Amino acid sequence: MTIDVEAEVSAIQQIGAVPKILDVVGRITGMGFVAIARVTSEQWVCCAVRDSINFGLAEGGELQVETTICNEIRQHGKPVVINDVETDGAFCNHPTPAMYGFKSYISVPIVLSNGTIWGTLCAIDPMPRDLRKPEILGSFQLLSELIAAQLQLNLRLQQSQADLRISRADLLTSRADLLDERRTSELREQFIGVLGHDLRNPLASIDAGLRLLLRNPGSQKAPDIILSVQKSILRMAGLVDNIMDFARGRLGGALTIKRDATQPLTPVLEQVIAELESAWPDVAIEAAIDVDEPVNCDRSKMGQLFSNLLGNAIAYGDHGRPVRVSARTIDGVFELAVTNYGQPISDKAMENLFKPYTRGDRPSQQGLGLGLYIASQIAKAHGGEIKASSSSEETRFVFRMPQRVH
Repeated sequence: MTIDVEAEVSAIQQIGAVPKILDVVGRITGMGFVAIARVTSEQWVCCAVRDSINFGLAEGGELQVETTICNEIRQHGKPVVINDVETDGAFCNHPTPAMYGFKSYISVPIVLSNGTIWGTLCAIDPMPRDLRKPEILGSFQLLSELIAAQLQLNLRLQQSQADLRISRADLLTSRADLLDERRTSELREQFIGVLGHDLRNPLASIDAGLRLLLRNPGSQKAPDIILSVQKSILRMAGLVDNIMDFARGRLGGALTIKRDATQPLTPVLEQVIAELESAWPDVAIEAAIDVDEPVNCDRSKMGQLFSNLLGNAIAYGDHGRPVRVSARTIDGVFELAVTNYGQPISDKAMENLFKPYTRGDRPSQQGLGLGLYIASQIAKAHGGEIKASSSSEETRFVFRMPQRVH
């Protein structure tokens, strides 16, 4: 199927960080041609480019996909790094370098969350380059993740706008539905608020990080900058997941789950812990996981529930003390608990803890205030419940769900 070249180019051009991404890649590698390419089995389309060697390919330009190494990457899904074609055992006799006149090459896949390879972030140069450095490949992979996250963010926001338009048309069909249009209008304003404030903060952080890398590509602070950008990407993804789930609920669609009693839940919980440890290296997380597998649940939603609870504990807890996590099975009931230390939750805040757009006792806390609400909705959809307790000694959230393995 032929892709819409104009739409693909536009999707990349809507990402404000793209010029800086291309500039950063050019500076840290010394490569003269850097591009973001949309790659399918039938087409290779240049969606954004930085060309200082007059390679001659502009945005919207195409190459025969069969002649590109990017096509091979689309098939096997792994990065390709070539310092010097003439001395590279795998590519010294490959036809592509001779055809396009390059000696050094680096390309990593841009992978969407569902595992689909959208395209590549790639660079070529007519001179050999020293590319086999961990910081170079790591930066390429991070930037490709950023591009993928932003592509999906834009797609989700476009879909939400389309859903809102459809909902608005449906709501106008009856007098009763007219009352719900006010809620739709409020939801539209909430989406605008997300774009105008909550998503602007992590985007600003990413922009600042790229500026620093651009000014000092070989800086010793590069790993810290990359970590900061990764944290911002994770927060953006969490914001989008929460607002989309919230939107479905407000527009009349129940939160749907897909139970799976064949796959273990423990790796999902461990992955969430690893992600948040990476994002918050100054916070210790102590975990005790002893679960009778399998747990009959929607593993993706359960990971989201746990991520929201653990992220909340980190955000509000005392960073000088560890956050404790336990997961176990007791008398046929799956229990997941997250405990943090620090200032207790006030009685007033406790009353509204699981309502949307609340931020506990810290109104200035970044985020939408949807994390605990979404977690409670996921718990409810599973036939379970989350309970919270807070004192001067500890704050504890406990999710319990009867096991219904058939």
